[in-house]
Amino acid sequence: MFYFRFVLSALLFPFLFFAQTSPKQFTVKYTEEPLMIDGILDDPVWKIAESAHGFQQYFPSDSVPAMQQTDIKMLYNATTLFIGIKVDTEGDNYVIPSLERDYRAGGNDNISLLFDTFNDGTNAFLFGMNPYGVRREALISNGGSGPSGFTTSWDVKWQGETKLYDGYYICEIAIPLTSFKFKQGETKWRFNSYRFDMQSNEQSTWIEIPQNQLIYSLAFMGDMVFEKPLGKSRTPMAIIPYTNAIVGKDYETNEDKSKLNFGGDAKISIGNGMNLDITVNPDFSNVEVDNLVTNLTRFEISLPERRQFFIDNSDLFGSFGNERDSNPFFSRRIGIAENLDGETIENGIIGGVRLSGKVNEDWRLGFLNIQTEEDEANEIPSNNNTVFALQKKMFSRSNLSFIFVNRQTFDDYDFLAEEDRYNRVVGLDYNLASADNTWTGKFFYHKSFAHAIGSRDAAGGVDLQYNSRYLNFGLSSNFVGDDFRSDLGYIRRDDFIVTRPFVEVNFWPKKGNMNFHGFRFNPNVLWRPTLDYQNTDYMIFTGWQAQFKTQEELSARMFNRFTYLTESFDPTNTDGGTELPADQGYYYTSFEVEFQSDRRKVFSYSLEPGYGEFYNGTQFAVEGDMSLRLQPTVFLSLGFNYNSIKLPDPYESEDLWLVSPRINITFNKSVFWSTLVQYSNQLDNIGFNSRLQWRFAPLSDLFLVYNDNYYVNTIMPRSRSINLKLTYWLNI
Repeated sequence: MFYFRFVLSALLFPFLFFAQTSPKQFTVKYTEEPLMIDGILDDPVWKIAESAHGFQQYFPSDSVPAMQQTDIKMLYNATTLFIGIKVDTEGDNYVIPSLERDYRAGGNDNISLLFDTFNDGTNAFLFGMNPYGVRREALISNGGSGPSGFTTSWDVKWQGETKLYDGYYICEIAIPLTSFKFKQGETKWRFNSYRFDMQSNEQSTWIEIPQNQLIYSLAFMGDMVFEKPLGKSRTPMAIIPYTNAIVGKDYETNEDKSKLNFGGDAKISIGNGMNLDITVNPDFSNVEVDNLVTNLTRFEISLPERRQFFIDNSDLFGSFGNERDSNPFFSRRIGIAENLDGETIENGIIGGVRLSGKVNEDWRLGFLNIQTEEDEANEIPSNNNTVFALQKKMFSRSNLSFIFVNRQTFDDYDFLAEEDRYNRVVGLDYNLASADNTWTGKFFYHKSFAHAIGSRDAAGGVDLQYNSRYLNFGLSSNFVGDDFRSDLGYIRRDDFIVTRPFVEVNFWPKKGNMNFHGFRFNPNVLWRPTLDYQNTDYMIFTGWQAQFKTQEELSARMFNRFTYLTESFDPTNTDGGTELPADQGYYYTSFEVEFQSDRRKVFSYSLEPGYGEFYNGTQFAVEGDMSLRLQPTVFLSLGFNYNSIKLPDPYESEDLWLVSPRINITFNKSVFWSTLVQYSNQLDNIGFNSRLQWRFAPLSDLFLVYNDNYYVNTIMPRSRSINLKLTYWLNI
């Protein structure tokens, strides 16, 4: 109850009442004149358009105007927002790694546009282009506070063309208003733009943003004022059917996996702010495979969601709790299960619905219901999975959120214990973000329900951070009870109370090649309530990091750890290996150094060696990646992770390798081919994934996907499949 009271008291924080000012604004003129989207901007109506100009440098300095300026003009009619952008450059030596859509912005030339259509400083739509006319779009949530709130898996229809000129390039864009969500009658959106210029080694923004804040932070935006109020924007209903022919075999079970699948999705707009998504027999075979991870911990690894159906408004459902320790809803739980051997297998989805979006300026609502298939051979029941979320905006950029999660089977299965028939979680989160993002945080309390559950059935926490140019500090503390269950969530471990304070001091030299450097001190201490609050883990992190004006980065870290094993454990995960004994504590110290080269270069790399004590032995580790850009068609990369673990006899010593070469070839803006090979001797797997994609119409694709997996030692096949999948986006 302490954490719940802390949530209520947080509502009274006086700094939350600070008003955010909008230092810049421009008027978006209404027009009935037709415009040709060709990257030329020769339509006469562009002459009357006002512009967003006067870009400010963000890197390498945040206190001077941009050396290379950008001018953004906007017009609109009843159906479309038109954007014309003139981007000044010092030459035509652009960095363009690929022609594939949804590129990463860092390390190449591009410009991005951010639209906060509900003026809440919390969510925004992003559209971007590079000088070759390659497009990207993304959804930004949680105020743009970090990578977890930046989702590039979102797709929407829009037009964009570019033209290259001497000393500048032009982007001309037409975005249907149906691609946005906004309130009918609205007269203003918050807006910002940021740009990467590799030739000038400059990053710039329309609204000035201090370097201690992220470049896509929604705390720093100006206003785009519409000449006439926006009308009702009815998004057409979209039907997205698919057919997928699979030829495959599981060599471990000698099972034929060949089949022909049909299904699809539907997207229906509810007013100007809500979406209703429907899926029937969804197929995710075209989704990129997960990156393998070498796991030397006692806990499960959390991997990101890549399936399109779960992406839109995903922050409404998935941002509760603490993503490191206890998240009550983790969408990747739906569609997977464990077989009788404890192995993770696919659990088919029969269908589902999702209603999500803005009810009005202050309220957001999300409802998700998914039904999964039964698999009696593996004793997997058919489950109904329901999530309901409600979010209320408070003060300038904060919100109070409620979540209800329910996993339940309605059938009577002999193999299912009574305590596993249902699991429910109810939770309340207060997400704090001051107007200028100096103060951020979260306060939450969640309670779980199941048959015959114990009394330690709650999880909660507090996370408060202060962020300024020179000094950052904060405190994170949370707990998960021994009986807390969240079958649809990610719970890294239970039965603990942990505290994680930190302090960080940064320096910004005015001379020399160093942009900034800083020191961080971050102790982590964990106690186990069921063991009379015994301190079973601590980790003291001490680190230094530096960023150079030439975009290289260098850091050094030291870790002082203590681990008291309550259960036996083999960190090498050797099959049948001798485990370190339980009821014993280990003190160990290790060191790491990391260097990231300039990603603007044709060849770039990162290298992270480390050495030190590891439980009762030693560990030498090297992690890194290399990439070669043969722009704009070919991009080659190689990721690697090597761990040499030496423990005294009779415990296991292993050399663990994870090697991941990848080749991406973009033949043009519509045809892409990517191949990924992943070798992991810890997982005893060599995996090949090769995917050819042809985008033959807007958001409509033909995929040819080849997957092949082998045992490492014997090079015997484990599984193999080839998929031919066709999807088509049809607006009605």
